[in-house]
Amino acid sequence: MKGPLLNRSLVLERPVQIADVAGGFAQTWETVGTLWGEVKAGSGRDPAGVEITLATVPYRITVRGAPVGSPQRPVPEQRFRDGTRVYHILAVTEQDAAGSYLSCFSREEVPQ
Repeated sequence: MKGPLLNRSLVLERPVQIADVAGGFAQTWETVGTLWGEVKAGSGRDPAGVEITLATVPYRITVRGAPVGSPQRPVPEQRFRDGTRVYHILAVTEQDAAGSYLSCFSREEVPQ
Protein backbone atom coordinates (compact mmCIF):
# COMPACT_ATOMS: atom_id res chain seq x y z
CA MET A 1 0.00 0.00 0.00
CA LYS A 2 1.31 3.42 -1.00
CA GLY A 3 1.33 6.27 1.55
CA PRO A 4 -0.09 9.75 0.95
CA LEU A 5 1.83 12.31 -1.11
CA LEU A 6 2.58 15.08 1.41
CA ASN A 7 3.45 17.78 -1.13
CA ARG A 8 1.64 20.90 0.17
CA SER A 9 3.07 23.20 2.80
CA LEU A 10 0.13 24.10 5.07
CA VAL A 11 0.23 26.68 7.87
CA LEU A 12 -1.72 25.45 10.91
CA GLU A 13 -3.50 28.31 12.71
CA ARG A 14 -5.57 28.50 15.89
CA PRO A 15 -8.22 31.08 16.84
CA VAL A 16 -7.29 33.68 19.45
CA GLN A 17 -9.62 36.20 21.06
CA ILE A 18 -8.26 39.69 21.62
CA ALA A 19 -9.92 42.58 23.44
CA ASP A 20 -11.29 45.33 21.24
CA VAL A 21 -11.69 49.02 22.11
CA ALA A 22 -15.45 48.64 22.74
CA GLY A 23 -15.05 46.25 25.69
CA GLY A 24 -15.73 43.11 23.66
CA PHE A 25 -13.56 40.62 21.84
CA ALA A 26 -12.45 40.10 18.29
CA GLN A 27 -11.11 36.87 16.82
CA THR A 28 -7.74 36.69 15.11
CA TRP A 29 -5.58 33.76 14.01
CA GLU A 30 -2.21 32.72 15.42
CA THR A 31 0.27 30.47 13.59
CA VAL A 32 0.94 27.16 15.37
CA GLY A 33 3.36 25.72 12.81
CA THR A 34 3.77 24.40 9.28
CA LEU A 35 2.81 20.86 8.28
CA TRP A 36 3.24 19.02 5.00
CA GLY A 37 0.00 17.53 3.76
CA GLU A 38 -2.00 15.99 0.95
CA VAL A 39 -5.19 17.86 0.01
CA LYS A 40 -8.05 15.97 -1.70
CA ALA A 41 -11.34 17.62 -2.65
CA GLY A 42 -14.75 16.04 -2.19
CA SER A 43 -17.95 16.97 -4.03
CA GLY A 44 -19.10 20.59 -3.76
CA ARG A 45 -22.42 22.27 -3.15
CA ASP A 46 -23.80 25.78 -3.48
CA PRO A 47 -26.13 26.57 -0.53
CA ALA A 48 -28.00 29.84 -0.51
CA GLY A 49 -27.27 32.01 2.53
CA VAL A 50 -29.25 34.86 4.03
CA GLU A 51 -27.17 37.64 2.44
CA ILE A 52 -24.57 35.92 0.26
CA THR A 53 -24.06 32.61 -1.47
CA LEU A 54 -21.10 30.45 -0.45
CA ALA A 55 -19.65 27.70 -2.57
CA THR A 56 -18.82 24.96 -0.04
CA VAL A 57 -16.36 22.17 -0.83
CA PRO A 58 -15.33 19.45 1.66
CA TYR A 59 -11.68 18.39 1.74
CA ARG A 60 -9.75 15.58 3.34
CA ILE A 61 -6.28 16.75 4.32
CA THR A 62 -3.75 14.11 5.33
CA VAL A 63 -0.77 15.02 7.54
CA ARG A 64 1.79 13.02 9.52
CA GLY A 65 0.55 11.59 12.81
CA ALA A 66 1.17 13.30 16.13
CA PRO A 67 0.11 12.30 19.67
CA VAL A 68 -3.01 13.77 21.26
CA GLY A 69 -2.09 17.05 22.96
CA SER A 70 0.89 17.76 20.69
CA PRO A 71 0.90 21.24 19.10
CA GLN A 72 1.67 19.51 15.78
CA ARG A 73 -1.66 17.63 15.93
CA PRO A 74 -4.50 19.60 14.32
CA VAL A 75 -7.80 19.84 16.22
CA PRO A 76 -11.31 20.96 15.22
CA GLU A 77 -11.83 24.74 15.04
CA GLN A 78 -8.26 25.30 13.88
CA ARG A 79 -7.55 25.90 10.22
CA PHE A 80 -4.98 25.31 7.51
CA ARG A 81 -3.82 28.17 5.31
CA ASP A 82 -2.37 27.47 1.87
CA GLY A 83 -1.52 30.88 0.42
CA THR A 84 -4.86 32.67 0.07
CA ARG A 85 -6.88 29.47 0.55
CA VAL A 86 -8.22 28.60 4.00
CA TYR A 87 -9.46 25.17 5.13
CA HIS A 88 -11.46 25.09 8.39
CA ILE A 89 -10.90 21.82 10.29
CA LEU A 90 -14.14 20.06 11.28
CA ALA A 91 -12.82 16.71 12.57
CA VAL A 92 -9.52 14.82 12.93
CA THR A 93 -8.95 11.06 13.12
CA GLU A 94 -6.11 8.57 12.74
CA GLN A 95 -5.94 7.22 9.21
CA ASP A 96 -4.46 3.87 10.28
CA ALA A 97 -4.18 1.77 13.46
CA ALA A 98 -0.55 2.85 14.04
CA GLY A 99 -1.48 6.55 13.88
CA SER A 100 1.17 7.22 11.20
CA TYR A 101 -1.12 9.69 9.42
CA LEU A 102 -4.06 11.87 10.43
CA SER A 103 -7.11 12.62 8.28
CA CYS A 104 -8.41 16.15 8.78
CA PHE A 105 -11.94 16.61 7.46
CA SER A 106 -12.09 20.24 6.40
CA ARG A 107 -14.21 22.76 4.55
CA GLU A 108 -13.19 25.59 2.27
CA GLU A 109 -15.67 28.42 1.79
CA VAL A 110 -15.25 30.77 -1.11
CA PRO A 111 -17.48 33.90 -1.28
CA GLN A 112 -19.04 34.29 -4.75
